Amino acid sequence: MTKITPSFKALVPFFVFIITFLSVGTIQNDFYALPAPIAVIAGIIVAFVMFKQSINSKIDILLEGCGDSKILTMCLIYLLAGAFATVTNATGSVDTIVHLGLDLINIQYIYVGVFVIAAFLSVSTGTSVGSIVALIPIVIGFGEAADFSLGILCGALLGGAMFGDNLSVISDTTIAATQSLGVNMSDKFKANIKIAAPAALATIGILIYQGLHLETDTSETVTYTYSILKIVPYLIVITLSVIGINVFATLVLGVISAGLLGLFYGDFSVIEFTQLAYTGFTSMTEIFLLSLLTGGLAALVAYNGGIEFILTKIKTLIKNKKSAQLGVAALVSSINMAIANNTVSIIISGSIAKSINDEYGLENKRTASILDIFACITQGLLPYGAQVLMILSFAKGNLSYFDLVGNAWYLVLLLVSTILFIAFKKEVQV
Repeated sequence: MTKITPSFKALVPFFVFIITFLSVGTIQNDFYALPAPIAVIAGIIVAFVMFKQSINSKIDILLEGCGDSKILTMCLIYLLAGAFATVTNATGSVDTIVHLGLDLINIQYIYVGVFVIAAFLSVSTGTSVGSIVALIPIVIGFGEAADFSLGILCGALLGGAMFGDNLSVISDTTIAATQSLGVNMSDKFKANIKIAAPAALATIGILIYQGLHLETDTSETVTYTYSILKIVPYLIVITLSVIGINVFATLVLGVISAGLLGLFYGDFSVIEFTQLAYTGFTSMTEIFLLSLLTGGLAALVAYNGGIEFILTKIKTLIKNKKSAQLGVAALVSSINMAIANNTVSIIISGSIAKSINDEYGLENKRTASILDIFACITQGLLPYGAQVLMILSFAKGNLSYFDLVGNAWYLVLLLVSTILFIAFKKEVQV
């Protein structure tokens, strides 16, 4: 096997990708204005111009990276996750979760209720942005009522949404992290929940305390109509994933159960069900293409010594297993700050994190958890991240960025919990 020589120059195509994505987002004031796959293609073009191999050799390396088994597995999971999310949305399952929560919450527990509903919804759907879109109109409505703090409400919403983004088995960040490290979703979930649960419980305690002064007003009652049966597909997916059933089987069963439920309630016909599933596939086109192309770009960069250069530099800072884990955290956080997309940051840093993991004998599930956690923490606190921008946009000037993140207790506590976990959790010899 030919020894790879570390080369900073080989990282230039990666920088072109990141700078292109970041520059257009800054100029347009919208970090989703330029489709990420197009930015990756810019990096690939630069790689083809820079690197010395023949055109045929570079094409072979690119295709080998695109066709990596982990990349293809990730892409297939994205398709099934998209189908599940689209079909369950068509059955009204999302509305059921929201209405069920609101129907059961006492006004004094509205703050913690928003957090719990957002957490459950994001765990079920796998998307923090989708959860925020579903709940933010309701949360803003709460904030317009007397004695309700819009900052606390929105901070609870943001924290709950990122809780599920980090933990959900159908979240693209979870898929990317587990496939990058080669770990089962159930194992990653079990390792992740040990870190996230203390932060979530502490957040719940704080929000309950903050809501104690709210006075209950029973003069106006809102009646919500829903069928509890419609949350069954979510429960099936969550349960099967936690007990360790293969992710493909889990998602297929989730889609089928959601389809049968929709047919039972007359939400759609059999043909419409297939159309919805396909719409779910196409909704994942961007992340699908991004994963393929980033895999190809990473292969070109790695072949020419770029990844080896990063590893060499990081290793000079790493002294033991604990600093190796912090190195993974710093790596994914830095990339996330540059491109404002937690999934993309995991995809980019995944191969490097895997190398650090193997070099220092870390646990795959633990490294996958740290990779996902720090990407979500960074994404949730970024002033130009989609989640924060969406909440501030709906607030229409009635909420400042600092008031929002100052009340995002879960994200801060998750950071503290993770650092303590790294510092004091005994490493398992691998």
